[in-house]
Amino acid sequence: METVVNDNPGRNRFEISADGEVAGFAAYRLREGAITFTHTEIDPRFEGKGLGSKLARAVLDEARSRQLRVYAQCPFVAGYIDKHPEYQDLLAGE
Repeated sequence: METVVNDNPGRNRFEISADGEVAGFAAYRLREGAITFTHTEIDPRFEGKGLGSKLARAVLDEARSRQLRVYAQCPFVAGYIDKHPEYQDLLAGE
């Protein structure tokens, strides 16, 4: 399965596509110097294929490349960061 993650700023979310079909998203709020991830969702038809983790990794890598501090209000993104300490440095002080 070919996956691609793209920012959709018009909808305030990153979307992951699987074989050309939107399979999930990570919603966000953007402000100067920071991004708040508010909700992550994978379509039930695509669950269990690791797409949530691919999406989380991609959005956190994008936040790093844009030099944004991260507020992980979304439990999925927060849990991903807990399991992957290489992203801890992105977290903004609450």
